[in-house]
Amino acid sequence: MTRIVAGSAGGRRLTVPRGAEIRPTSDRAREAMFSTLETIRGPLLGARVLDLYAGSGAVGLEALSRGGAAACLVESDARAIRAIEANVKALDLTATTVVHDRVERFVTRPVDGAQFDVCFADPPYSLTTDQLLGVVTALTDGLLCDDAVVVIERASRDPEWLWPAGFSPLRARRYGEATLWYGRRS
Repeated sequence: MTRIVAGSAGGRRLTVPRGAEIRPTSDRAREAMFSTLETIRGPLLGARVLDLYAGSGAVGLEALSRGGAAACLVESDARAIRAIEANVKALDLTATTVVHDRVERFVTRPVDGAQFDVCFADPPYSLTTDQLLGVVTALTDGLLCDDAVVVIERASRDPEWLWPAGFSPLRARRYGEATLWYGRRS
């Protein structure tokens, strides 16, 4: 069972779509991720958050619950989109934009002046490192604020994540099958 861990919607259950490609970030890893984020950048109060490969929307919705000003959740799977929309409605977190599109396409098109302070990317483990590097590199073309923090979730068995030009590595934390990599736009 997946829940919002803390904040205004803390403890509330989330609908999670079924499927091999949908792997919600565990509550434990999400709690640790937000704790690390607060250490790196301070509270999320007022932050604009981008949740790529959103799945159930747990990460982006958790950010709103913890004081984020707005969240954009991008997902290509129709079942996941329905789950995200149900979660947004159930939690009444209205500062959410849900985008039904491939992340690889979304990051390459202009967004009306929207820049994000924090970005999460939890792609399917089948996405190659080169494909993910392309996505992360595209973020620097107007989607991220200066000094934005990006968190990448990858399988722990994958090779070490190396940040592309334009990012400074901050730290990495392993949580069982997943490793979270933190970087800052520089």
